[in-house]
Amino acid sequence: MPEFHAYAIYVVFGGVILCIACNLMDMTLAALLGLSLLTLTGVVTQTDVIHAVTSSEGALSLLFGGMVVARVLTPTGIFENAGTRFILTRGSGRRFLLLLTVLVSVVCAILPNATAVILIAPIIIRVCKEMDEDFAGPMILTAMLSNAAGLLTLVGDPATFLVGQAAGLGFTEYLRKVSLGGVMAIVVLVPLMPLLFGNIWRARKPLREGLAPAPIKRPYFCLFAVLALAFMVGMFLLGDSLPSPIVPPAAAIIGASLALLAIHASKVEPLENVFKDIDWKTLIFIFCMMCYVEMFTKTGVLGGLSRSMHGAFGDDLLLAGFALLAAIGLVSGFLANIPVVAAAVLMTKGYFVLLQMVPEEALGASFTDWPQASLPVFVAMMFGGTLGGNATLIGSSANLVSAGICGANGRPVGFMEFMRYGVPTTFCQLAASAVYVWLLTKTL
Repeated sequence: MPEFHAYAIYVVFGGVILCIACNLMDMTLAALLGLSLLTLTGVVTQTDVIHAVTSSEGALSLLFGGMVVARVLTPTGIFENAGTRFILTRGSGRRFLLLLTVLVSVVCAILPNATAVILIAPIIIRVCKEMDEDFAGPMILTAMLSNAAGLLTLVGDPATFLVGQAAGLGFTEYLRKVSLGGVMAIVVLVPLMPLLFGNIWRARKPLREGLAPAPIKRPYFCLFAVLALAFMVGMFLLGDSLPSPIVPPAAAIIGASLALLAIHASKVEPLENVFKDIDWKTLIFIFCMMCYVEMFTKTGVLGGLSRSMHGAFGDDLLLAGFALLAAIGLVSGFLANIPVVAAAVLMTKGYFVLLQMVPEEALGASFTDWPQASLPVFVAMMFGGTLGGNATLIGSSANLVSAGICGANGRPVGFMEFMRYGVPTTFCQLAASAVYVWLLTKTL
């Protein structure tokens, strides 16, 4: 690559991040303008875009499929029904936040975290309006909880899926070896709630009389849509064991297709309405970030980082894991965690090749024959990317979706406001993750 191209990538990408952090323009617009500039100067080629599509298709398919299923369930009124049942918390803010923790954890165990935010947002807004409390704090908490709960299963977060797939972990194997770390990341948040969300934690407000769950509309359509969701979850669990394996991204697309079939067959509303409500802006932003990862790969900076890791840590895998946890956790706070993790996977694979733990074929996407000793390093990278995303507004897709919902309901969330909650949470969660990585090395 010409030296001019490398400098152009660094300058343009830095400008994009500055525009987003300083709220100078919409983040998706900034990312698109940066790519456009790199394309006009000949830095981005058609081959680069094709590589970015290949590397991002799994994560984007999971997000898209989950968004479609969640949107299809909306006309049934099931969210309103669940919200009213959930609101019966005797007006206790503390009880509300604790129940919210349980609810998010359960939903994120089976759906991508951005989808979980979409599903749970109507409940949060309903509860907060009944309690006369600002819903921005609980929505931010939900995003951070969903990022942590996204570590409970292989499909809970697109970044988690990227690392798990690279490490050769199946759905059930992930449950046995990694899920406990997700539990720890959730538990860490509970003692922080009185400090970060004190107003609502201490809130006590008697609820109005006669509050009862609204009936579910179109029960047969609702049943079909829920079955589509159940089928998708079933494929997450069993897809790997089928004669022709079905990977989680494919299962998400199948589930979305069945949900759309339910809309089409029942004539509840035009399919166009469903597609209009998909969060295309977040999907486009993530794809743009994956294009930037492809650009950085071309500069050779990732290969240089692999060599730096080898020189700094040698074969001390625990120290390398701690370093990845801290470094990726920091970077993921200011860049979308999906592309950060995608770049870190390539860098870490290069490190293992330099250690001669695996052959050079491991740099390819299909290699899965990793030694057990490599798992703590992959897990540290996964936790750093997923939990580091809690630090800022742009750190994860769940954060972006949560802020978008707040803005759509008349309560915008700024970059600095999110950081007041995100930075202390991220620090505590990464510390707990370091303990888990250490424990994992002792059990292998």
